[in-house]
Amino acid sequence: MSAAEETPGTASRPARAARPAADRLAPPLDLAALVADPDTRIVVCCGSGGVGKTTTSAALALAAAEAGRRVVVLTIDPARRLAQSLGLVELGNEPRPVDVPGVPGELHAMMLDMKRTFDDIVVAHSTPERAEQILANPFYQTLSSSFAGTQEYMAMEKLGQLRADDEWDLIVVDTPPSRSALDFLDAPNRMSRFLDGTMIRLLTAPARAGGRAGFKMASAGFLIFTRIISKVLGGQLLRDISAFVTALDTMFGGFRERATATYELLRRPGTWFVVVATPEPDALREASYFVDRLSAEGMPLAGLVLNRTHPPASTALSATRAEAAAEAVDDGDAATALAAGALRVHAERMTLAAREQRLADRFTSAHPEVAMRTVPAAAGDVHDLEGLRVMGEALTGPDGDTPTGVPRTRVLPARRA
Repeated sequence: MSAAEETPGTASRPARAARPAADRLAPPLDLAALVADPDTRIVVCCGSGGVGKTTTSAALALAAAEAGRRVVVLTIDPARRLAQSLGLVELGNEPRPVDVPGVPGELHAMMLDMKRTFDDIVVAHSTPERAEQILANPFYQTLSSSFAGTQEYMAMEKLGQLRADDEWDLIVVDTPPSRSALDFLDAPNRMSRFLDGTMIRLLTAPARAGGRAGFKMASAGFLIFTRIISKVLGGQLLRDISAFVTALDTMFGGFRERATATYELLRRPGTWFVVVATPEPDALREASYFVDRLSAEGMPLAGLVLNRTHPPASTALSATRAEAAAEAVDDGDAATALAAGALRVHAERMTLAAREQRLADRFTSAHPEVAMRTVPAAAGDVHDLEGLRVMGEALTGPDGDTPTGVPRTRVLPARRA
């Protein structure tokens, strides 16, 4: 079965609803096979803010380059964490090479500049005179830099451009934080609603009307419309909008077609979505939203990366036994106090790991088909290539290759009846 037909690293298995949540095992998420597979052309990382999504995207891109692929990682998040971790001063709207010595593939990085992307589209799909008219329009300048929804639509455009170039073996997309990360899925529908809306039809009616009679009728309707709307928007703004819409009229069909084509690209074999979360209730609640939304849209989900977990150094000693042992050995002596302190630290770590595992089990209970990969928390912030490499190894290492032997799908071993 090809990668397009089965979630990476998962096997078809019947649901076992009767099993307790703590004993339900999530399927393993094989990210090493995912990023190395030549059939994988797009990986979209999504999740709420503060879960390490940008770092995960960069680490997966680096792992793909180490597997010999030509990779570009595109961040839509305006924060500069990606540039810093890749050793770059800044990122622009075009891919920039990242110097990674000894890697058989290539790694490039870029950050979406929605205004620059919009400007490039205008220049590429209109005459020089029309492009100059659009770019100088005050309403366009506002729309292209701060209008709600423009960023998501431009992200669709940029992704479509990168894929159409066929220059990259793999495109890794780092989306904005929170639920807006999936707003670009709505971009084609929003664009169609905007272009087909009553206001747009009225604003373009005079230019579209055919013949003198049609022009008079359209002009009459437009005049009534402008008298009403001018009281709300102001005459100058309305004139700017009308001039912008009229100038952009010939490009509307292209906007819709390209957005729709990119949307379909995200649903085709070769694209995978990776949801990133931390073992916290709010982050996993958002992850459930992403999983449900992707399922409703028919988007291919690879699985969940549960980032910043806290597995203990050993699972042989429970928190209760460690606390009891600490009490037993602590007699006030310096040497025994040190041993008691180490036992209490282990007990705290086991308690934290148990809490994280309960949250992970709750997610798996609600989404038993979703593959999972746990990634331990780093000692500090990931701010360089070496840190990305370490995280990449945690993301792509063999499932059972951990210090305690606990599979990477879990924080603690599964409890068996």
